[in-house]
Amino acid sequence: MSVKKVFVTVGTTKFDKLIEEISKDELLDILHSLGYSFVQFQVGTGNLNKKNHPKIRLKYDRYFENFAQEVESSDLIISHAGAGTCLEVLKKQKPLIVVINEDLMDNHQTELAKQLANDGYLKWCTPNTLKDTLLERKFLQFKVYPKPNSRLFSQYLDKCMGFEISK
Repeated sequence: MSVKKVFVTVGTTKFDKLIEEISKDELLDILHSLGYSFVQFQVGTGNLNKKNHPKIRLKYDRYFENFAQEVESSDLIISHAGAGTCLEVLKKQKPLIVVINEDLMDNHQTELAKQLANDGYLKWCTPNTLKDTLLERKFLQFKVYPKPNSRLFSQYLDKCMGFEISK
C-alpha cells in the first residue's frame, strides 16, 4: 500500500492557527478518510506542539533544506498564502489548498490566493473553513499551472528593437 502524503507549510513565519486546525483529530480523521496516511508539518517560527494520531503518521519540523523535494514527494499541499510557496507548488502541479491568515494586517496574500483560485489553480479557505474545504474534495480538481516561457522577455526586447525573428 502506497503512502499518501499531505505537506502542511507556513513558510518561514508563524501561523499557529493553521497548524492547530489541521492537527485536530476531526480534520486528521477527514484526511484519513480521503486516503492520506502521513502529514508532514513545517511550522516555521510557530509553536512546535507535537501530537499523535492513531491512523495517520504525523511529523513536525521547523524548516526543510529542500522545500521543493518536500512538495514533490507530497500528494496534497496545505499552505499559507505566501507568493513564493504558492508558485513553487503550482510549478510542481500539485493540488494546493491555500489557507489565509486573517490576522495579518494589509493582507495582500488574500488577493493572490483569491486570484489564483478564480483562475482555477487552487482552492483557498481560512482556518475556520478548512474542514469544509476538505469535505468538498474540490481541491483535487485544479487547472495545471502553465510552464513559464523563458524566451518571452527576449522576444519582447527583439520586437521593441525591430529585430525580425526568423522562424
